[in-house]
Amino acid sequence: MTIKHITRLRCVKCYKNYTLEQQYTCLVCGLEGILDIEYDYELVRKTLNKTSLAERELNHWRYRELLPISESVVLPYLQVGWTPVYQSSKVAQIIDIKDIYIKDDGRNPTASFKDRASSVGVVKAIEQGAKIIACASTGNAASSLAGFSAAVGLKSIIFVPERAPEPKITQLLIFGATVIRVQGSYEDAWWFCQKACERWGWYNRNAAVNPYLVEGKKSAGLEIAEQMADKMPDWVVFSVGDGCTIAGAWKGILEMYKIGIISRLPRILGVQAIGASPIVKAFRSQTDLVISDAQTIADSICVGEPRNWRKAVKAIQDSNGEMIEVTDEEILEAMRLAARSAAVFGEPAGVAALAGLKRAREAGIVRAKESALVAITGNGLKDVQTARQAAGSPISLEPNMDKLEKILDEQHLL
Repeated sequence: MTIKHITRLRCVKCYKNYTLEQQYTCLVCGLEGILDIEYDYELVRKTLNKTSLAERELNHWRYRELLPISESVVLPYLQVGWTPVYQSSKVAQIIDIKDIYIKDDGRNPTASFKDRASSVGVVKAIEQGAKIIACASTGNAASSLAGFSAAVGLKSIIFVPERAPEPKITQLLIFGATVIRVQGSYEDAWWFCQKACERWGWYNRNAAVNPYLVEGKKSAGLEIAEQMADKMPDWVVFSVGDGCTIAGAWKGILEMYKIGIISRLPRILGVQAIGASPIVKAFRSQTDLVISDAQTIADSICVGEPRNWRKAVKAIQDSNGEMIEVTDEEILEAMRLAARSAAVFGEPAGVAALAGLKRAREAGIVRAKESALVAITGNGLKDVQTARQAAGSPISLEPNMDKLEKILDEQHLL
């Protein structure tokens, strides 16, 4: 297969080049040899520019020249991308920075950022004539894949770890996915899925090894660049799990710079939970990643063996950015902050980015005169149990006006 805008696929470890026929990882480096897709930007410029974008539908297929899909394939009908960006003066005041923008990617069809990747994944599966598509996930990628598979008529088989939240499992089942709840960690589920895909030839949606999926995630960066344009903030902040989300977002922003849509680049701030921060440690030590145990309430970034860490580290370095760790307590506080001060209900992994920005401001990494855009990557209803932990409990009261008045007075509501 040839796609005219794509020039090659290149291994991020040994830099060996491949054509589109090489589907997943480098033949020399194995699973560590993640491939990066490179485009002919001069050719892209001819049809993807400010004039053409003004006439296109507001979804992530508007960037088709920068997505690895053939011109003839039928696209899923679900609305993906072009999620809203809100400016919040209240949150900016609390964090003590000039301006803050919040991009709510929980507005995607299955309520998470992962819809960007899954939409491209099902298209690639259809291009290759696959009947079954599979992935391993802590929940969001899984429910996203299940939803998009249902939309295009593919069968999906999903491997999830024991800790996957029940609302996400429910999404999988209602979309008709075959769900394998693996008795073990995310890493156990991931390897189980890999082996199953190899044995039965299923299309592998795992973004950690499938280079096409990262291109779907890239659309968030393409979108941020177009939405912010002349208001591009000093920092763009993402939570980090496997590494491919932040790598993809930076790639998208950089590509919009290369084709002339924006004239200024932001710095990237990557945020991990303290209990699952191997990429932060690799970034700071400037050494290879050390696999570690992972434990955090932010299940979507609870990854001890991230496979796209090289891309993530390079993205942050290339942007002259930084990485930071946050505690679970800071993540819970960020859930409250996003909801009560900006009316955006984010799940733990999504609001970890906001917690990281707050910590970075306190550490002096981000300065008071600077601005930032924070990506909230998933809706809080994905993990109601943790949301309840952050929100607290309702007041239980018999219908007695005197008692109600007493409580309202104690809470300074009268």
